[in-house]
Amino acid sequence: MEGLYLVFGEGLSEEANRLAQGLARALWQAPPPGLLEAVPAYATLYLEYDPKRLSRKALLRRLRGLAPEEEGVGRVVEIPVRYDGEDLQEVARRTGLSQVEVKRRHQAPLYRVYALGFTPGFPFLAPVDEALRLPRRAHPRPRVPAHSVAMAGAQTGIYPLPSPGGWHLLGTALVAVYDLHREPAFLLSPGDWVRFREAEGPPPPEPAPLDLLPPSPRFPALRVEEPGLLDLVVDGGRFGAGHLGLARSGPLDPYSAGVANRLVGNPAGTPLLEFAHKGPVLTALRALVAAFAGYGFVALLDGEEIAPGRSFLWPKGKALRFRPKGKGVRGYLAVAGGLEALPFWGSVSPDLRGRVGRPLGAGDVLGLKAVRPARPGLAFPMRPLSFRLRLLSGPDVSREALEAFLSAPFRVARADRMGVELLGPEVPGGEGLSKATPLGGVQVPPSGRPLVLLADKGSLGGYAMPVRVVPEDLWLLGQVWPGVEIVFTWDQYRDGYHMKLPWPPAREAP
Repeated sequence: MEGLYLVFGEGLSEEANRLAQGLARALWQAPPPGLLEAVPAYATLYLEYDPKRLSRKALLRRLRGLAPEEEGVGRVVEIPVRYDGEDLQEVARRTGLSQVEVKRRHQAPLYRVYALGFTPGFPFLAPVDEALRLPRRAHPRPRVPAHSVAMAGAQTGIYPLPSPGGWHLLGTALVAVYDLHREPAFLLSPGDWVRFREAEGPPPPEPAPLDLLPPSPRFPALRVEEPGLLDLVVDGGRFGAGHLGLARSGPLDPYSAGVANRLVGNPAGTPLLEFAHKGPVLTALRALVAAFAGYGFVALLDGEEIAPGRSFLWPKGKALRFRPKGKGVRGYLAVAGGLEALPFWGSVSPDLRGRVGRPLGAGDVLGLKAVRPARPGLAFPMRPLSFRLRLLSGPDVSREALEAFLSAPFRVARADRMGVELLGPEVPGGEGLSKATPLGGVQVPPSGRPLVLLADKGSLGGYAMPVRVVPEDLWLLGQVWPGVEIVFTWDQYRDGYHMKLPWPPAREAP
């Protein structure tokens, strides 16, 4: 995949935002084959595409011939807010205003909805009164409560769901801006207008998950006797939904998932099982041809060890377990015909932050998508794990940031499906108006601690993004764990950013 940013203006420009939103809508009316995402923000439009199906030249030619779709008259939506945020007192102190005045000034404007993103339904609203504008927190909180009303710089917004976040919390919205079980699921749309009104009362409950597993599978295939730590049915991922804030999802290690599917003759992207850190115990409800791929585990069938990269016959009634062995943390189990699940926005992969789908639990029965014969006994050698990752420049590239990434190894502080947080040399960071965040983008907040964005990342973010990881290397980050060392190199042969380094760092061949 490749991507490009179109920039229509600077800062808070309603005209530029109308152009970005209108061009995105026009693209999705008749998307060219190979277009993966079109994510508008304040004054930018990020386009992601498959260069094997759509060249950059062809995409730009298509854009030149498009007329942006005109924006309709936006609704005015009143949002009741209980001003009980844990940062309200701190905001008053730092702005030199009373808490009463902070609340009054926050309620006074009529805010435009510039974009949805970050998490599903998160509205980016602006402009905030200049007297209230404060930079984001130096480092994001790991968890912001659902329905929190917050602000950062000229922006304000509402966290629909619990998530990490670096904005200042002012209060709690008393209506849900996102609920999959409501029609419409998204309360607000770009071009709408929002006015906040102080009120009292209980907040709405957190949105309930939307289950993607059919209650009665057509072809029952396996039963979960004991779940692992995070067992998910995933396919190739969810495309074309970034403008709503939905996560791409899909396998965190697409290389291993692809190996498992190929071993049983499934097409790429066929639904299969991903597990992490601790595998499940599964019983076959019919004779199956299955394959296991990944790192950090071996499969055990009737006590017989099955190494990763092999397909095998799984007799009816036999239990399959997974035992830790070697480096790595994720495994993938494919069955011939694929696993059955219900698609949402074109994918059966869960978006856990968006409450789309869920991990497997004890007693769940998974069915086959199709009954298809396959021959067991195939084996593919798995690539060795080497945590040397190549970098390309990002939209906020600087010589200082790139040199910091190349100066010394980093260690993984935290790793999950949203991203990998790194400790190491301090990298120059910063913040600005939110823009689209590509898969593999490396955000650097003012604290200087980088975060590599992975499959369940937010679709928009406002921290500096000086570099991004080469797409072909992203699968390696699906296998890292806290404490592992990562070495970055710069893929100058593919990069459009030219910098003469003061030393010749070791590089892999182009």
